[in-house]
Amino acid sequence: MSKKKKEKIVYYDDNSTIADMSAVEGGLPRVKGDKRNNVSSVRSTAKEKWTTYWTAVKMMFKPMLIVLLVITILFLLLMLFFGNS
Repeated sequence: MSKKKKEKIVYYDDNSTIADMSAVEGGLPRVKGDKRNNVSSVRSTAKEKWTTYWTAVKMMFKPMLIVLLVITILFLLLMLFFGNS
């Protein structure tokens, strides 16, 4: 019964990114004059930002209340058991 040697794994870095998106065409429209980061020229308005914010707040309000209720119950139980009497 001979022991098998554990195979050593060697990794080679080819300087490629994890997700190579260079072959993908299309995507966001580019600004012709902006060479720094080529971001989209479409800007959102204050009303759109406000609507997005309140949509997110409405979506997270019920989970927030549940978490606060659980924290409050845990706090009261700890105060009941370990509080100074």
